Amino acid sequence: MERYSPAARSDRYGSRINRTQSPLRASIVPYASILIGSLVPFVLLADVMPLAPPLGFLVLIAWRIMRPGLLPLWVGVPLGAFDDLFSGQPFGSAVLLWSLTMIALEMIETRFPWRGFWQDWFSAGLAIVLYIFAAMAVSGAAPTIHQLIAAVPQVLLSVLLYPIISRMIAWLDRYRLSRSRRIG
Repeated sequence: MERYSPAARSDRYGSRINRTQSPLRASIVPYASILIGSLVPFVLLADVMPLAPPLGFLVLIAWRIMRPGLLPLWVGVPLGAFDDLFSGQPFGSAVLLWSLTMIALEMIETRFPWRGFWQDWFSAGLAIVLYIFAAMAVSGAAPTIHQLIAAVPQVLLSVLLYPIISRMIAWLDRYRLSRSRRIG
C-alpha cells in the first residue's frame, strides 16, 4: 500500500487550492489584447493593396461575442480612437464604426440570446464586411469598382481569420481567469 505524503497532495491538488484570480490581470487582458491587435497591422504594411485584416477590430468582436458583458458599450470610443491613431484612417472613423458595432452586437445579443459557432461566425463576418467597406467609405476616397475588388482579399482573409482569433481570445480568457496566487 502506497503511503500518502503531503508532497503528493501539494503536487496533485495544492496548485488549485487557495488560489484566486488576479483582478489586475482579469481587467487588463481584454483591453491590452485589443490594443496590441490594433498595433499589429501597423507593422504589416501593404504597399499595393490592403491585405492585413483589421486585427484590433477582430479582437474587439471576438471579446464581445465570447464574453458579452465584459466590455461596456462605450468602449468603442477610446479603443477606436487608439486604433485611429495607428491605422491611417481619418480620426474618428474607428470611434464611430467600433461604437456602432458594439451597439449592433448588443442588439443581436438581446434579440438572439442563444449562441453557436456558426451564428457567432456569421455575426462576426457580417460585422467585418460592413466595417471594412464602411471604413473605405469614411476614408474620403471615392469608391470605385477597382477599390472594391482590391478589398475583397482583405475581407475574405478577415472573415476566415476570425475563428483563429476567437480561439486565441478563448485562450486569453482562460489565462485572464486562471488562478495566480495563494491566499493567506
